[in-house]
Amino acid sequence: MSRESKLTPRSEDYNQWYLDVIQAAELADYSPVKGCMVIRPNGYALWEMIQRQLDEMFKDTGHVNAYFPLLIPESFLQKEAEHVEGFAPECAVVTHGGGHELEEPLVIRPTSETIIWSMYRKWISSHRDLPILINQWANVLRWEMRTRLFLRTTEFLWQEGHTAHATEAEAEAETLQMLEVYRRFAEDYLAIPVIPGLKTDREKFAGAVRTYTIEAMMQDRRALQAGTSHNLGQNFARAFDVTFQAEDGERRLVWATSWGVSTRLIGALIMCHSDDKGLVVPPRLAATKAVVVPILGKKADPERLLAEARKVAAETGLGRAVKVDDRENVSPGWKYHDWEQRGVPVRIELGPRDLEQDQVVLVRRDSGEKIPTPRAGLERALADQLEGIQAGLFERARALREEHSYKVDDEEGFRARIEAPDGFLLAHWCGDEACEIRIQEETKATIRCIPLDAEPEQGSCPFCGKPSDRRVVFAKAY
Repeated sequence: MSRESKLTPRSEDYNQWYLDVIQAAELADYSPVKGCMVIRPNGYALWEMIQRQLDEMFKDTGHVNAYFPLLIPESFLQKEAEHVEGFAPECAVVTHGGGHELEEPLVIRPTSETIIWSMYRKWISSHRDLPILINQWANVLRWEMRTRLFLRTTEFLWQEGHTAHATEAEAEAETLQMLEVYRRFAEDYLAIPVIPGLKTDREKFAGAVRTYTIEAMMQDRRALQAGTSHNLGQNFARAFDVTFQAEDGERRLVWATSWGVSTRLIGALIMCHSDDKGLVVPPRLAATKAVVVPILGKKADPERLLAEARKVAAETGLGRAVKVDDRENVSPGWKYHDWEQRGVPVRIELGPRDLEQDQVVLVRRDSGEKIPTPRAGLERALADQLEGIQAGLFERARALREEHSYKVDDEEGFRARIEAPDGFLLAHWCGDEACEIRIQEETKATIRCIPLDAEPEQGSCPFCGKPSDRRVVFAKAY
């Protein structure tokens, strides 16, 4: 897409708008391999920012990084029945290598529980070996039939934490701790408000006892699962015979967790914040937080203006996170449009008149507001604007979610609201999986989560009339 072309408006075709934003911001492109994507430098810079911040948060909670093989013996997946049943349709299998048929087929990892627990069996003997708190940054492959850049691709990047514990209580505490890490990251850095909650048994991770999630609302009022944390109980320890000698001398099975987020977060960022001009990036995750655009008009002294633009960049205190657009073959207006599509949070305009007044003009990407700013106070003023944009994006997203979250108590009201779709429906649910399946088949809505902060409330399921003691979140989802 050329810089002169316009994006499809969100109101006209939200799905095409999303793809247009990715192309215009040069975040990713389609791979020659169907269902895969090439992450371009602008997109990978976002992933690096996500990775850098999350990695610090993981290490602050005592976790360390390791790396495990991409190829997993097929027999490993078959050791945990629920796990293999859940992932078998998504697996890609290597049957030949070096020109010969392999003695045992190898699965390209869809997730790493099995290969990791085969290693934990070697590493764990005593209670002194616990806990193990390991995270892995890796790629995985799941054979998806319907793909969409960042949201669902055959190969994608992610992190996956895998921990081992001596007690059930420790494993549950770990699961909830990492869910809270994801909540804080989503809200404090992505500027996306989320609902932490418990998945239903039907929606939980294959092989888990319990799956917790953070659920976000996108601008089209559909839900997106932004991260999950799983209490695996002793299922994988039992499958791989991972035991430890407790302090009382007894041998016991280890308790396990796993948790992960992926490049899907970039899709969430796009769909939550961007507009019809292009990408909007929350400042805390922007690799380029500001760009200085010298306005090289007819009355300008180009050499002086460019020299002052570079001084302005230094005065911001942003280091590599600020750029100077010194291109001479395009107009200032073209540059404005270009940087808007790329989502840079603040544009710093510098023209001949600004030089005379010893000022610059800050232009916010989120609102388009122009703020004349003395150069003497630029670093502080710019920092304030960046924090204002970060907070404003979060509040705007939260206001959208609150506006489109509804309590519904009857089937007619449920069907009317979900048809739009019109956001999150807070409705009672009887707890019966058959009813959950019926609702999804008839309305395309799924139970996104049972909110952790849900207040006890007596009611009845709007579809079957059976009693319920709390509301859950229903929505159409990505």
